[in-house]
Amino acid sequence: METVTERRPLSLPAQRAIRKLGADISLARRRRHFSQASLAERMGASLSTVRRMEKGDERVPIHFYARALQVFGQLQALADLLDSGQDEIGLALADEQLPKRIRPSRAKAGW
Repeated sequence: METVTERRPLSLPAQRAIRKLGADISLARRRRHFSQASLAERMGASLSTVRRMEKGDERVPIHFYARALQVFGQLQALADLLDSGQDEIGLALADEQLPKRIRPSRAKAGW
């Protein structure tokens, strides 16, 4: 089992994505003329959490990002991140496992 001290470092692409999300939250906040303190209050978070989020701190729990997205009216974006109906690779892999033909079982056919 992995402990806190044994955590693997985040990959560079993942770090970049989190930093971009933080920068996007900062931009959305400023476009709405919210202070960091105002966003923190609306989210039910501390000012330091908002500051850490906007800096792209990977240790900020995801529920704070969900709260920020809700404040901005963008919560559906989180719900759609890995929508199984849009997962082209997953759907292709599942389709490969489909049987070529379906035969009725003898029990169901009344034989």
